[in-house]
Amino acid sequence: MKQEERRRQTTALLSDTVKKLVTAKGCGAITMKDIMEESGLSKGAIFHYVKSKDELFVQVLRERLEETNRQFREEVLQGGKSFAEPMQKISDSIAAYARTEEVTNKILLYLLGKEEQPLIAEALKEYDERTRALLAEWIRIGQRHGVISEKVDADRTADMFVLLTMGMRVRASITGTSGSFDASHLSEWIARTLQPHDHAAKESRT
Repeated sequence: MKQEERRRQTTALLSDTVKKLVTAKGCGAITMKDIMEESGLSKGAIFHYVKSKDELFVQVLRERLEETNRQFREEVLQGGKSFAEPMQKISDSIAAYARTEEVTNKILLYLLGKEEQPLIAEALKEYDERTRALLAEWIRIGQRHGVISEKVDADRTADMFVLLTMGMRVRASITGTSGSFDASHLSEWIARTLQPHDHAAKESRT
């Protein structure tokens, strides 16, 4: 087996292991021994790819974000000048983030509690920057395709979306909490912000 393929398979196994353990035990209770037993990998094999379990948590966060990016881009390429299909991928992602059982929410909240550690702080900063950069890029792609208003400030709007989504994710991680503004309302608001009425009407006629 080629080295790159082995790396891909091992990192996928570790990510799946972490997600399963987080669902079952929560982030704080997971030990490296748990990861070794669940994955069937030795400590040396795991440390060949990561330096700590926290690095594995960061890996899961990044993978979830990049998977959403991949799905969005596929819809754009397949749909051409359509707004609805790519927006649906964003809505699906928001709906997942609003679920209490969402693994990446649990991981994010756990890592935010350790932000005094320099490596964790840097990882969270990179994650925030990457999220905002991807959202801004998605908006610009929509503008190039003529389905998002040119009046939308991509960077500022992306920043606002991240802030709102982050708040929703934190609230979703607190058991028993709810509000009148849910994932569907956020998705509708984002769609209206990106595609004003005159723009939406124009697309419906094409």
